[in-house]
Amino acid sequence: MGDSPINPLVLIGVGSSFAFSGLFYHLYQEKKKEVTRLREIPVFRPDQHFVKVLTSTPYKRLQYVAVEGVVQADDKPLASQFVPRCSGVIQKIVTEEQWKYLNHITRTWKCRTENKKETNNSVPFSLVSPGSYVPDVYVRVQTPLEASGSFLETVYSKVRRAEEGLVDVVLQGLSGEKPVAVVESEEMLRVGSSLTGFGEVVLEGGQVVRLQAPQDGRKYILVPSDYRSFMDRHEASASMWKMLTAVTGLTGAGLLAGLVYDFTARQDRSK
Repeated sequence: MGDSPINPLVLIGVGSSFAFSGLFYHLYQEKKKEVTRLREIPVFRPDQHFVKVLTSTPYKRLQYVAVEGVVQADDKPLASQFVPRCSGVIQKIVTEEQWKYLNHITRTWKCRTENKKETNNSVPFSLVSPGSYVPDVYVRVQTPLEASGSFLETVYSKVRRAEEGLVDVVLQGLSGEKPVAVVESEEMLRVGSSLTGFGEVVLEGGQVVRLQAPQDGRKYILVPSDYRSFMDRHEASASMWKMLTAVTGLTGAGLLAGLVYDFTARQDRSK
């Protein structure tokens, strides 16, 4: 008997390529729909035009918009505990210990985090128009800790390794546990940083706008960039899935074409 006319590895390659192409196409379509929905959201800055739009709406309220601006503390800002001349309006400090525990059955050490301590501080803050030295319109951000989005920046991170002596090594071997390190980190939403908020806005008084969680169930989101950068990232993600769809699809088509050609050539030689 001759060799099998069909290489199973090639068949696996063809099937895998088309399967991944279908998956990537699905992800592309989902991201494309998301980008379309984002483009439909009205975008404003904290300026007089925004106030005029709100004034002309019923109840001086817009259900869901994007507001981009610069972070400004309404009260005295928070000072970083680790970085000089660094201030913000939201601060999260995390300290945790990393330990190793001996598994007496397998005689291997497993890592575990213990004694994690987290401290959260915040002060009221607003978004103001970029480049305005004396802002005349403020967008007060309500309950920012309830918003989704990774809008905190890591300003400090340090790992302090545990020092071991000979006596410590002996005691740790007997007890089956030993400290590895203490990890300290600090995240902040810094004063002067760009921030885009997605949510409901309400005009209070003449020049103050309140950004809050939407009442219609849509997500309350804070993004640590301007709106254009935010959209660029989503469009780049859609382009990536589109490219992967094309690459895997063409790879599968090429393998299939080679398989058909090889099979046809074998048939011709057998005649």
